[in-house]
Parts: sequence; structure tokens; C-alpha cells
Amino acid sequence: MAVKKIRKIGDPVLRERCKEVEIIDKSTADLVKDMIDTISDKSVLGVGLAASQIGVLKRVIIVNIEGKYEAFINPEIRILDNETISEEEGCLSLYSVKTAVKRPKKILLRALNIKGDKIEFEAEEIISRIFLHEIDHLNGILFIDHLKPEDRKEFLSKITGDMIS
Repeated sequence: MAVKKIRKIGDPVLRERCKEVEIIDKSTADLVKDMIDTISDKSVLGVGLAASQIGVLKRVIIVNIEGKYEAFINPEIRILDNETISEEEGCLSLYSVKTAVKRPKKILLRALNIKGDKIEFEAEEIISRIFLHEIDHLNGILFIDHLKPEDRKEFLSKITGDMIS
């Protein structure tokens, strides 16, 4: 299909809530192919991508699971315990700057695959973090929204410097 432009912080589409996919059809399959082409591009280094990051307001994410990108349509999560982990996180829409973000350690993911089959599985640590990050995008949330105000301000000043250099 095609490599799409990844939307960057400041683009209003990143703050929009994505709409449920009603029917998994050719347009959905084409969107998934575009997302995989985009994240597989040599200039892009990412482990997940939300449709909104390429300007499409549909509840579709792709995540690299064991070396292969898989699509998750209309994903939902349930936090399985109160344990959290603070790890460094980055985002294709926030240039190359990373910072520590606290997230739940273990989740249950429910979604549809590209064939329309219901899938459900538990994810922990890094995979859990990736799903939470990408599903945040579907809700118009950036990972910096999880930071304390003073940390967010410092992070945004780093992004400004990164954009200039």
C-alpha cells in the first residue's frame, strides 16, 4: 500500500477520539497495510502505531508481537492488578524524546483481528505498556498526559529543542 506521514504533536487529530470500526472490510484491510508499511519504513523505529497517528480516526492499532506486526481493531483493556511499573517511553508523534511513564504492569486485552475474530489475552510489562500507549492514542491521549505538570513542561521543552536541531 503506502507509507503515510506520521502526525506530530500539535496536530489536532492526535487529540481526537477515534470511532469504532463497524465493519471490517477492504478499507480496514487497506488501513492496516498502510500502517504496517508506515511503521516498517526504514526511517521509522516503532513497536506500535495507532490509526490516528496517520490521520485516520478509526479504532485500529498495530503492535509488534514477537517480530510480526498484528492488527487489533476496537481494542479494549482491563487492568488486572494494581502493580505499576515506571519505564522509559517514547512516541513516533513526539519526535525522539523519551521519558519515564508509570503504567499498570498487567492487562487483559480484548479486540478483533483483521478477520473479525474476537481475541483476548493477557499482556505484561513491555507488551502491556505498548497496548496501553497505543490505546491512549485512540482516545486522544498522549503519554505526556500521564506526567506531572512540571515534568510535562520539561519534556515539552526538550521536544522544542529536538524539533529545532
